[in-house]
Amino acid sequence: MRNKAKWLGTVMAGVMLSSALAGCSGSGNTKTEGAGNAGKSGNAPATDAAAETTKGLDTSKKVELQFYMLGDAPKDLAVIQEEVNKLAEADLNATVKFNYTSWTDWDQKYKLLLSSGQPIDLIFTADWTQYQAYAKSGAFLPLDELLPAAAPELQKYVPTDMWDAVKINDKIYTVPATYKEYVNNGFVYREDLREKYNLPVPKDIATFEAYLDGIKANEPEMQPLSINSDVKTNLMDVFREISDDTVGGPLPYGVGIKYGKPGEVYSYWGSDEQKKDLETIKRWAGKGFFPKNVLNVKDTLQAPVISGKTAAMLGDNPSRYNDTLIKMQASHPDWKLGYTSFAETRGFATPVHPIHNGFAVPRSSKNPERALAFYEKMVTDKRYNQLTQYGIEGKNYEVADGYYKMIGDSTSNGFAREGMNGWAWRNPEFMLFDKGYDGVKAIFDELDKIAKPDIFTGFAEDYSAYQSERAALEQVEKQYFYPLYAGLIDNIDEGVETAMSKAKQAGLEKVQAAYKEQWEAYVAEKGIK
Repeated sequence: MRNKAKWLGTVMAGVMLSSALAGCSGSGNTKTEGAGNAGKSGNAPATDAAAETTKGLDTSKKVELQFYMLGDAPKDLAVIQEEVNKLAEADLNATVKFNYTSWTDWDQKYKLLLSSGQPIDLIFTADWTQYQAYAKSGAFLPLDELLPAAAPELQKYVPTDMWDAVKINDKIYTVPATYKEYVNNGFVYREDLREKYNLPVPKDIATFEAYLDGIKANEPEMQPLSINSDVKTNLMDVFREISDDTVGGPLPYGVGIKYGKPGEVYSYWGSDEQKKDLETIKRWAGKGFFPKNVLNVKDTLQAPVISGKTAAMLGDNPSRYNDTLIKMQASHPDWKLGYTSFAETRGFATPVHPIHNGFAVPRSSKNPERALAFYEKMVTDKRYNQLTQYGIEGKNYEVADGYYKMIGDSTSNGFAREGMNGWAWRNPEFMLFDKGYDGVKAIFDELDKIAKPDIFTGFAEDYSAYQSERAALEQVEKQYFYPLYAGLIDNIDEGVETAMSKAKQAGLEKVQAAYKEQWEAYVAEKGIK
């Protein structure tokens, strides 16, 4: 789900991943459209005849596939899983177990999944889950030889340029999503309250702060800003995106690179630029825009807005903004939610890179061929696709005048639109949109006019030479920079000085220098100027 490319370091250290992988080993545009509603499929076991139709795969042995997704599972997941398994058992002589990490410390859980060696057949990947680094370190199986035999329709369905875009060291390690979208952030705010109190439309930091001031003054029982413990990802990284000319998603190790000067790499950490940003965050904390115990808040950003506990989010992408709007208005149809893209301030937007959403087969998979065959069904078979994206028609949703409509509300409905966080297997041919999504499409149309290519996401960092320093820097960031990000340190200069001292002791200069060298080689190779 996460909206931009997010660098997230590892507590367990890359050494743990590498050593675990060393001991693991794995087995070596046509669209299939199913008729009728997925929930009506029978539960017949696969036969020899069925096995012969599954592209030459050996489906004689029944298997259970372990499928891992990020975030929180929908309430009706068991119901949807049962219906999917009716289809998969008949088609592939397989069942699937859908597993979720929850959003709480998901990054650490993700790293443990890939370093523990436990059998996993399919796992979500993205730039913000460090797909490039994991692929380079051997966490995933290359798919180049598996695809033609196990998932030929999927191989044809994904355009060649997208397959090429996700290659690491000239190998394919993930199946990219094909839906074109923008995941650039924008201000999200209660528009009805803005109108009621005649507050400014948030367009930049100054107007957003004025809006929050107005909420604080007029709605004293409401928290102005929704923030949780991940203050790096959801506060500082988003804050920098608003007006910063960054090359893509937030960069690791306190590195700074500007889109207009991609060959110049500098240290954002410790800079006057960082101190100025921290002063604003500290001012917001002092005004009470978010709770003092923010580092202990584990809720999602969207939930408090939906329930009316908070009035705004610093940033979210257009699609998730629309999802929040649907859920909010299902219970409170008189409330309004506004959205202003950061692109209005930055002057450009970058369409999503194919790496942004995908699924890989981990090296620990016991059933890589069957896993790819199943994933082909998820993407190219309408029955699987719509069942796992929208639930059961008539129970979870209905289609009226060509538009998706949730049955009930976010409390009573156990499977909201894209309830499985199935961004990676979206198929534009099968997608259902609510009427409100017309507004998102309008946002995309405007962003198309000012689009620039994503010059960062294709970069694949190799951190094998500084794994221990990398892990140490994450600890330093959480211990010394996070309190600064949360506005909890009274003297910013002293706080930054202490954090930088600890970071240097942990190997900051070595890591930044190595990263800079790799980045400069990348932009030279790609001819980026």
